[in-house]
Amino acid sequence: MKAFKYLTIIFLATTLFSCGDNVEAQKKSFSMTTNAQNGTISIDKTLEVALKNPKNIQISSVSYQLDGKNIEAKQTLSDFKLGEHTLKATINFDGETTEIKKTIALLSAVAPKFLSIEVINTFPHDNTSFTQGLEFNNGVLFESTGQRGESKIRKIDYKTGDVITETAIPDAFFGEGITVLNNTVYHLTWQGQKGFTYDATTLEKKSSFNYGQSKEGWGFANDGTKLYKSDGTSLIWSLNPDTLIEEDHIQVCTTKGKIGRLNEIEFANNKLYANIWEKNGIAIINPKNGAVEAVIDCTILTKQIPNFSINENCLNGIAYNPETQTFFLTGKRWDKLFEVKILEN
Repeated sequence: MKAFKYLTIIFLATTLFSCGDNVEAQKKSFSMTTNAQNGTISIDKTLEVALKNPKNIQISSVSYQLDGKNIEAKQTLSDFKLGEHTLKATINFDGETTEIKKTIALLSAVAPKFLSIEVINTFPHDNTSFTQGLEFNNGVLFESTGQRGESKIRKIDYKTGDVITETAIPDAFFGEGITVLNNTVYHLTWQGQKGFTYDATTLEKKSSFNYGQSKEGWGFANDGTKLYKSDGTSLIWSLNPDTLIEEDHIQVCTTKGKIGRLNEIEFANNKLYANIWEKNGIAIINPKNGAVEAVIDCTILTKQIPNFSINENCLNGIAYNPETQTFFLTGKRWDKLFEVKILEN
């Protein structure tokens, strides 16, 4: 009798394991294919998703999502932002559910234009300033500088280069980008995972804030409503200026792929302008989807800087002056501040 019980237990256990193994085997038999070539597809194309079911398992339903948004098996992409997205298939069969995920990258449909600049004026600039941020507010030029022990926020008379007032940043922090909104200066630090706010009139410190998902602090800008933050990657984050919470982001891409090492940024003419670290150009970016619409060649400026180097003393400083409707550009430890117009080639 005991032997019969043992055999029954063994049989039941084997049956249970077999059923479980069979379900897992069924789940693993599904796969998902798309028309994305090497995992990339242009945003002007239609994404086509298909489920492969080689064992012809009876499926009750299948649905697709792109970053949590329900999509069709044939989905236009024009309303999506560029960059990497998670594509997910949810399959229901025989009372079971399984998911398949893969990453695809949506790229720009239009190659960027190449633009040049015309120098209108050249002004003196403090060549000890390791420039990280540059912005006009009410006709005054604000500048932030980097390096631990040297980092400052300044208000400058741009025509003479004279400092109107300045505030030193604690030596523990490496200063990065700034932006000014509603009489508040928002200031980033590099790897300290912390930023600060200051009174724009007095430059007295008001408060501090911590970063969210962004890796570091690089460039800062605003569109009059929200803040934009670069972190040295291909991402630009949008922040609520009241809570300083990172609410969303774009990933900056061309027709070829993502553009990384985005540094100092400026918002002007409904576009984002970004220095790219160790490059002599500025990318003009659509802030809604991350597409690089144009690239500005700035080598005409770098040739005029005696201490220029592509890594240490590189181009880094973009400020749009709405009063003159011109851009002001400089770099790290440059002795000149250039007023320029952007030209189509």
